[in-house]
Amino acid sequence: MSECGGRGGGNSSSSSDDAEDEGGGGGGGGPAGSGSLSPAPAGASSAGRLRRGLRGASLMARRRPELLCGAVALGCALLVALKFTCSRAKDVIIPAKPPVSFFSSRSPVLDLFQGQLDYAEHVRRDSEVVLLFFYAPWCGQSIAARSEIEQAAGQLSDQVLFVAINCWWNQGKCRKQKHFFYFPVIYLYHRSFGPIEYKGPMSAVYIEKFVRRVMKPLLYIPSQSELLDFLSNYEPGVLGYFEFNGSPQPPGYLTFFTSALHSLKKDYLGTVRFGVITNKHLAKLVSLVHSGSVYLHRHFNTSLVFRREAVNYTAENIHKWALENREALLRWLRPHGGKSLLLNNELKKGPALLVFLPFNPLAESHPLIDEITEVALEYNNCHRDQVVERLLQHLRRVDAPVFRPLAPEPPAQLPEPPLITASPCCNTVVLPQWHSVSRTHNVCELCVNQSAGGVRPSSVGMPQCSFFEMAAALDSFYLKEQTFYHVASGSIECSNFLSSYSPFSYYTACCRTINRAVTGFIDSGQGVFETPTVAFSSLEKKCEADPPGSVPHIEENRYLFPEVDVSSTNFTGLSCRTNKTLNIYLLDSNLFWLYAERLGAPSATRVKEFATIVDVKEESHYILDPKQALMKFTLESFIQNFSILYSPLKRHLIGSDSAQYPSQHLITEVTTDTFWEVVLQKQDVLLLYYTQWCGFCPSLNHVFIQLARLLPTDTFTVARIDVSQNDLPWEFMVDRLPTVLFFPCNRKDRSVKYPEDLPITLPNLLRFILHHSDPASVPQNLANPPTKECLQSEAVFQQGHISHLEREIRKLRAEISTLQRAQVQVEAQLSSARRDEHRLLRQQQTLEKQHSLLQLHSRQLQALYEQKTRELEGVARKLQELADASEDLLTENTWLKILVATMERKLEGKDGAETLPPPREAGSDHPEPPGPPRLPGSTPPPSNSSSTLASERSKENRTDF
Repeated sequence: MSECGGRGGGNSSSSSDDAEDEGGGGGGGGPAGSGSLSPAPAGASSAGRLRRGLRGASLMARRRPELLCGAVALGCALLVALKFTCSRAKDVIIPAKPPVSFFSSRSPVLDLFQGQLDYAEHVRRDSEVVLLFFYAPWCGQSIAARSEIEQAAGQLSDQVLFVAINCWWNQGKCRKQKHFFYFPVIYLYHRSFGPIEYKGPMSAVYIEKFVRRVMKPLLYIPSQSELLDFLSNYEPGVLGYFEFNGSPQPPGYLTFFTSALHSLKKDYLGTVRFGVITNKHLAKLVSLVHSGSVYLHRHFNTSLVFRREAVNYTAENIHKWALENREALLRWLRPHGGKSLLLNNELKKGPALLVFLPFNPLAESHPLIDEITEVALEYNNCHRDQVVERLLQHLRRVDAPVFRPLAPEPPAQLPEPPLITASPCCNTVVLPQWHSVSRTHNVCELCVNQSAGGVRPSSVGMPQCSFFEMAAALDSFYLKEQTFYHVASGSIECSNFLSSYSPFSYYTACCRTINRAVTGFIDSGQGVFETPTVAFSSLEKKCEADPPGSVPHIEENRYLFPEVDVSSTNFTGLSCRTNKTLNIYLLDSNLFWLYAERLGAPSATRVKEFATIVDVKEESHYILDPKQALMKFTLESFIQNFSILYSPLKRHLIGSDSAQYPSQHLITEVTTDTFWEVVLQKQDVLLLYYTQWCGFCPSLNHVFIQLARLLPTDTFTVARIDVSQNDLPWEFMVDRLPTVLFFPCNRKDRSVKYPEDLPITLPNLLRFILHHSDPASVPQNLANPPTKECLQSEAVFQQGHISHLEREIRKLRAEISTLQRAQVQVEAQLSSARRDEHRLLRQQQTLEKQHSLLQLHSRQLQALYEQKTRELEGVARKLQELADASEDLLTENTWLKILVATMERKLEGKDGAETLPPPREAGSDHPEPPGPPRLPGSTPPPSNSSSTLASERSKENRTDF
């Protein structure tokens, strides 16, 4: 059946169905058939539309079954995806497990592992001192601090309430009310004051010490001895005087007590200590007369008394006043281990003395810290203050006269130092190796005399020296290479010379040779010089060199010079007489020994004590000899050696371990420890400076390997050093990489640098070595000219060396020719590869053009497809509108037919009832057929309408099927 027929049949059946629903179309013209002509209700029309839609969908499914299959498959896929997503969500989102106890049941710590912050606040209000430990169960730092908290709680559980709160569980109040950025967090409360956050090391002794400071923020001072202990401490001290005679709590005492807690809240290190004096006689010693007065003790600056008439007497003002005006003698450094600028900010202030020592905060006394405090007091006591001298005597446990008041009095006028006439000012000078005198002597006594006719010193006394005069004498001594005359003995040479700065000053220099192993002086074995001109003989021999010997420091003078008084080296007030003033810092070696090892401390040591001076500006640091015990005397000597104008201290060099490099190798790997051994050996040495990050340095490896194979190993050494891992003396450092230095066998002091503008190739290196190692360039010794046999043997040796080099050059030429042939082959292969590359490029370009054309055609076809699709959709919409219109017209036509047939039947029945049919005429040829009469002017009546409708319905039924 055609599309139009199918559509028409469908429309007729729909109209017949609608007619049946209205109850007007079943049979012929009975009374039931003559129903009402009113329109159909809205419910019936919507139901008809629904049926039409379902019928159209079924018709479309019958025509194109693939659409039905696609819709079913898409629905099944959506159901499967939804089910899979729901199952995955059930696996991922699981409820959080309930928290468990972080501390054991036998622990003295109250563990609120469900985050009951309200209960913690309740028990805190009922206790005097409470420690709150906020933790996260997964946090490694919290787990590590758990045992330390338990250990501290075991010592203080009878006085302090320790509460641990899980601040990570999402249902606990602590997580909802507290927003910590790190764990663990420790808060301390002293009654209603708090919180005081502890940020120190997570160690039991440090935590216990801090808790005890919070428990007793004020130190009671009942006697003069304890007052001296309080004032001689390296930490700043604040004293308050209160009379407890009239009332149990004098006015201002609670404010002073709260200021001590404020200090702990702002400074967790507790660097400012607070003490209380109740004895008015002790209070007068520190200028405290009225009850409620507060005194800030400072060692070198004027001590202060809190001015109540100028500033309000509040806890916050007292604490701020103490922090702003405190004086730090020693400072503790406690790096937290993460990224921090703590060390950088402190080291930028100037040279720093870092002292590593084991520290127990709970110990009652610290003898080593007392010695360091004594050193710091003497080092900074520039004006020889009497109060500082009395505190030093107390630290030394020396009995002193009656204690004088420590009131802040105006400084007394210092007496002028007496003029130095007979007694000279002397200083020990350790000669550097570059000085010409160091070839015969290594230590000189430089003395300053005020008159040209002064007496030459036979021994060194204890003078009152002027730093500037001694500096001028040292400069003159180093700038002028004087001739020395023998006096006193055969091992001492002395000379008189004028200063370069003042013609009226007269200096004397006595030089001698000192060995560490020998206490006395070694005779030089030379006679008395007759003339002022002295030719110093060189210590260097052919192909021999002595390693740099150790020179004595000031701390060894007492053993080397028994006649020298120890007190001649004045240490008191040294910080004001030098431009290299030190800041002294303390570090706990139990916590920060790793820093000491990086600075040069031995890793395997029984006692973790170490001292080093770090000078960031000079890019150097010095260490105290680990073999010497850390004590007052060694620290003073260490500081003196650093502070003098020409310091004998040697910059500490950090290098890699030489044991990791093999000894038998073509190229010798040099480290800091083996530098002198390799460079000063009895051979010519060619040294390459490189680093791992230098990109050009590895390209030179094959050049130096070939050079090492060419040259004999018994007379020549090829070496290299990684300067990023190994420090060297400044005179051997370089400013660019790679750099090549050549150290000739018999002239180590005349090392030669490879020219920077010359390419580093094997022929250039050979020419450079042969030029600078030629014996003809060595200055001949006129006193001992070479013999004929020596010259002949040397010529034979040179000829053999030249023939060896010629053979090696021939080998190199053969290798070069082989490489050239290989180069030709490689170039041929490269040319073939280039041709293939060009061909592939052309093919690629052709394919790209075809691809672009195909893409253009594809876009055109896509646009045409979209256009045709839109046109087809428009035609389909128009056909659908025509079909709907034809359906409506058929429906109206059917209704009109029914109406006309009904009206005709009514008219025929009415005429038959009123008028009888006329008689037939006898003579008519054609009788009229039976039926109703026709009205004049009316159309002939149609045949039976019922039969007509029945036939139409049968046709429609046949059309549907």
